[in-house]
Amino acid sequence: MLQQIYPPVAHDYAYELNKDMHFAAAHYIPHDDAGKCRRVHGHTYFANVTIAGDELDGSGFLVNFSTVKKLIHERFDHHTVNEDELFDDADPGRYPTTEIMARTIWEIVQEHLDVQPNKPRCLQVFLRETPSSYVVYRPKAVR
Repeated sequence: MLQQIYPPVAHDYAYELNKDMHFAAAHYIPHDDAGKCRRVHGHTYFANVTIAGDELDGSGFLVNFSTVKKLIHERFDHHTVNEDELFDDADPGRYPTTEIMARTIWEIVQEHLDVQPNKPRCLQVFLRETPSSYVVYRPKAVR
């Protein structure tokens, strides 16, 4: 993977972890305004997930890098995103646009982090759809 520069997230946590990954997936946007994107097409998505926290777990990790990859890569790689239960062709708030996919990745990661004893937080998801188009999703600050 090429070295990427991601927008930094201001925070006062002691640790910050960033996990880069890519996955190949198809999708379509079920809305008339989507133009050609209404048709099924694919992308090689590049994602960066930023996680932060003050405490490490019992194995000395904030969160294991491989866990973060499994949560996203295994779920979406070589799949049609629209078929995932988290997306819905009848709900514009759940179409698999890059914006909503970035938010959904955050939801998946944060749901996993919420049950960890060291309580890390997912601060940002950067999702690149094409070489010239990307989205950054940052949830409203919660601590």
